[in-house]
Parts: sequence; structure tokens; C-alpha cells
Amino acid sequence: MYPSKNILKKYAEILINFALNSGKGIQKDEVVQISIPDCAKPLALELQNATLKAGGHPILRLIPTGFDKDYYALASDKQLTFFPENFLKAKAQMLDHQVVIIADPYPEELSKIPPSKIMLSRNSQKPYRDWITKKENQDKYTWTIALWATEAKAKEVNLSLKNYWKQIIKGCFLDFPNPTAEWKKLFKEQNKIKTKLNSLKIEYVKIEGKNANLKIKIGGNRIWNGGSGRNIPSFEIFTSPDWRETEGWMYFNEPLYRYGNIIRDVYFEFKKGIVVKAKAKTGNKLLQEMLKTKNANKIGEFSLTDKDMSRITHVMAETLFDENIGGPFGNTHIAIGKAYQDCYNGNITQITKESWEKLGFNDSSEHTDFISTTDRTVTAILKDRCEKVIYSKGKFVV
Repeated sequence: MYPSKNILKKYAEILINFALNSGKGIQKDEVVQISIPDCAKPLALELQNATLKAGGHPILRLIPTGFDKDYYALASDKQLTFFPENFLKAKAQMLDHQVVIIADPYPEELSKIPPSKIMLSRNSQKPYRDWITKKENQDKYTWTIALWATEAKAKEVNLSLKNYWKQIIKGCFLDFPNPTAEWKKLFKEQNKIKTKLNSLKIEYVKIEGKNANLKIKIGGNRIWNGGSGRNIPSFEIFTSPDWRETEGWMYFNEPLYRYGNIIRDVYFEFKKGIVVKAKAKTGNKLLQEMLKTKNANKIGEFSLTDKDMSRITHVMAETLFDENIGGPFGNTHIAIGKAYQDCYNGNITQITKESWEKLGFNDSSEHTDFISTTDRTVTAILKDRCEKVIYSKGKFVV
């Protein structure tokens, strides 16, 4: 079961003609890679057609599902770290945009695979991601991510496939005649919040509640971002902190589905910016292996979602939606690993690798979000050392 052709057509229209190119849609003759699992084939057709109608050049990458377990079981370390440099460099140079569709029919496919093998393969591909990031920083490349429903993911969160699709449809404004118009309205509201946050010149934020006592350095050379079209849906407002002054602890109550595994009930404790204690009730081996990745034991992102902005009301067992959930208290999430360089308040094309390090922007092949939906208050410490509550009971109060 999947939605009507009309819904899928609207879905594709949002992604191609709005989300890409930072809310402006693709331009004539631009090259768009569509990376989509085979189980989401009906949406692939609509994405191809929308790209063609816009005058773009679609490159369809149909990804076979159910192959990963055998790949990791059979591949040697040499095969896991194989990096087709010339191919990937040419690909990075050619692409103007990419749409990535998440569709996971096997949520625990890699649960029996040693986490070290998964991370070895993942980390070996960092050069390609660095090339793409550099191109993105030059405003020559954009991407967006969206979700396709599967029976397995619906079952994980105790929803029927029909009701799981209803969450996607509602979360992406596909229940409106003109979803793009609704996204533009939302982005205007997000821009108001971002403007207020950026005007405060926040030095630190404190996250406090029954399950959190964490202090994070923001700093005057950061900006808050959100509403760029990079994810559909995207209700969050986020920044990339100065990792060096993260202090305290936080529990994350939402499950994380990552690398064919499930990680539940995560606890992090930070000292001088580094995770000094980490544990998970489920998936702890994978969590520990992730933290062994270079700089994955440091923070790369801090994010808040206003419950009144989000249309997502149910956990979806997928980070794209879960990091944007509303509910009674909105959500707070942090990411370990790579920072978003577009959160720098300045010309990012002029910043060297050494300068990024001096600014406290973390660099890692890892970037994984950990989500809390429990009640917590976020207080900003301003440049003049005054304190101001900016988030309470799941809402921005700036």
C-alpha cells in the first residue's frame, strides 16, 4: 500500500521544485541524482518526471534492499574500505543536487554484524563527503532527504502502514492543495525565531530538566539555521556549537535506528568538550564503536523543535522525522560528530581547515543525532552574562 499518484506527485514536486536549491527548486540543465531504494520505486518515477519537467537531468540510482547483510558478512577489510576516487570525484564535480529517499524494510538487518566492520566502511568514504561539503559551501550543490513508508518501520512504532503514511503526509503538508505554499509560510515563522536567536548573541546554552544538566558553548561567531529545504520535513532550528566547552550530562529517551541496528536509552556525559561516559541499554556495542571514530566523541550540532511548529505527532523510528517531532514538549537533540559549517557567521569559503579547528567546529566522518522528548528548559547565557530562557515546555519563548 502506498499513497495515490496525486500524493506522490505532490511529494516529488516539493522535493524537486522547492526543497532543492535552498527553497527555490532546480534550474534548467542542472543535474539531479535521485538515490532511492527499490521498494520506493513508485516515488522514483514521480521524481524523475518532476526533474524532467523542470528541465533538469535526472540520474536515477535505484538501491537494492536486503543486500547489506551479505555485503558486510563477506567483505574483507580491503573491500570494506575500497574508495573509487576517480569515480566519486567525477560524480561530485557533475552533480548539482541530490535527492535521497530513506526506505528501510529491514531495520535490524545488520544487528549480527560486528559494529567495527560497519564503521570501517562508513569512515572510509569521508573524502567524498568532504568534496560535497566544499561544493555546498560554495553554493554549487544542494541536497534534500525524504522518507518512504515500509511495513517494518510502521510495525516498529505500532502503526499500520496506512497510519504511518498519514504521518508522512501530514508532516510534509501533502494534505494541503499547495504544500509548497505551506512550507514557505513555515519557513517565514522559522526565520523570525532564527533572527531573534541570532540577535541575542548567545555565548552558552544550559539544558536543564529531570533528564538533563548540560552546558554548551555557542559563541558570537555562530548563527542558528533551519528551514533551508535540506530535509523534508524540517521543523527544527539548530546550530553547530564550539565543541570545546561542552560540560554536563543528558539522557536521550527516543530510540535511534542507525546502521541496521537499534540503540535505546542513551546517556552521555561531557567534560571539557569530550564524551567521558556513554552507555545505552540496547545497542551499546555499536554506540561505543561509533564513539571510537575520530572526533565522534565531540558535539557537532544542537537543535530544538517547537511543538507548535511541528506537524509530527508520533515517533517514526527514523531520525529524519524523530528529530522534528512535536508532542507535549517538542524535542531537543544533539549530534555527535561533524559540525555544520554553514552555522558560521561569516564567509565560509575563506575558512581553512586549521581555522575551522580554531573556531571549535568539529570535523568527523560521523554525524548522528540523539533525541530527547522529555520536559526541559533551555536558558541562554548572553555576552553580558545575563541569562534568558529561550525554550520552555516545548516552545521557543524568545
